[in-house]
Amino acid sequence: MKKAALSILLAATVLGACASESSKEVKTEQKKGGESAPDGKVEVDFWHSMNGELEKALVKLTEQFNESQDDVHVKLMYQGEYEDALTKLNTAAGTAEAPALMQTYEIGTKYMIDSGHFQPIQDLIDKEEYDTSNWEEAITKYYSLDGVQYSMPFNSSTPVLIYNKDAFKEAGLDPEKAPETYSELKEAAAALADKEYGGFSIVNYGWFIEQMIAVQGGLFINEDNGRAGAATEAVFNGDEGLRVFQLMSEMIQDETMVNVGDDWDSMRAVFQAGKTAMILDSSAGVRGLTDQATFDVGVAYLPVPDDVERQGVIIGGASLWMSEGLEEDVQTGAWEFMKYVSSPEAQAQWHVDTGYFAIDPRAYDEEIVKEEWEKYPGLKVTVDQLSETKPSPATQGAIMPVFPETREHVVRAMQSLYQGTDPQEALDQAAEATNQALQRGQ
Repeated sequence: MKKAALSILLAATVLGACASESSKEVKTEQKKGGESAPDGKVEVDFWHSMNGELEKALVKLTEQFNESQDDVHVKLMYQGEYEDALTKLNTAAGTAEAPALMQTYEIGTKYMIDSGHFQPIQDLIDKEEYDTSNWEEAITKYYSLDGVQYSMPFNSSTPVLIYNKDAFKEAGLDPEKAPETYSELKEAAAALADKEYGGFSIVNYGWFIEQMIAVQGGLFINEDNGRAGAATEAVFNGDEGLRVFQLMSEMIQDETMVNVGDDWDSMRAVFQAGKTAMILDSSAGVRGLTDQATFDVGVAYLPVPDDVERQGVIIGGASLWMSEGLEEDVQTGAWEFMKYVSSPEAQAQWHVDTGYFAIDPRAYDEEIVKEEWEKYPGLKVTVDQLSETKPSPATQGAIMPVFPETREHVVRAMQSLYQGTDPQEALDQAAEATNQALQRGQ
């Protein structure tokens, strides 16, 4: 695809992309001590960052809990994007204005642990001898450290390859056989580009680089991804990271990789317009892309370099944290809500409504899930990829207090490849910037 045509296309899709529906922020008068709700129930404030259709699913789940018993009322309070919510938390944490429950993205895990304002849910698990043996280890491990479960996974996703089956047919490719290796990805992208499709796209977002390193078994930072001790050095500029950046650089030079910038909606709009045939996206995007596409959508595992054994993917998304120092009735109510939303029945509904994974795989045996998989077979592909993940520090994911900043450095490195920067140089610059951030954070 020619660069000029692509620029025009991107400008049009950015302007035409629908903005996500968002909730108005609701201010609370509820105190941390837990005043009773008007109907006599104990009120549990829940700060969240879900908007649009995801918020509707969360409201549905919360209302079901509130109606299921007579003691607790969970009050949803939208706080904006994850970064916005953390900024507000900095002011409210440790005060009467802090929420009982808070949803925070995965890269905020180390920050939440180090803050000292949140109680590990392991305390509640141990106190009640609550059985978590059915929880999906590949999901829960991200939010645990040294055997302690700090938070409960909630909206969990992983990356997948999503592709246009119709475009595959037109290019003479097998629509039922997606690329599994880098060489197959490059070959398919070249064939697709010849048919006026952009062959392949990755939104400029550091999460995908983390995943493409982990699927090879590579670490992102030292000290076993920050889990054996506080990380002091980035290692994502090693062999695994270099393979990823070399792939991108080669496909950019071959004009088979489309630059869709750093906006997910723009990438999805380009894909839905039939202007790029393969993208990396979140598993949570499968259902929406399938519904909105005018062509047959395929879903496949994350490709790996040739001759590299697949190790699996890291869980992404967010988890639920419980504030420290809650009144006993509020803590009990928050814990009851956590147990409710992690039940197979609730998780089945959550999976069907959102595309997020179930923390309890027994949810996939529920009839509503089986029916959904009939309509969206790609959802099962995402679950299979996660279930085949091999537990290790690589697939458990990195934790560090400067993760948001690190992702910005990686994004700049990704963007520099489009200007012709050498892959190793781009990686080294991002690693050095990360090292400096780690040193400042010590």
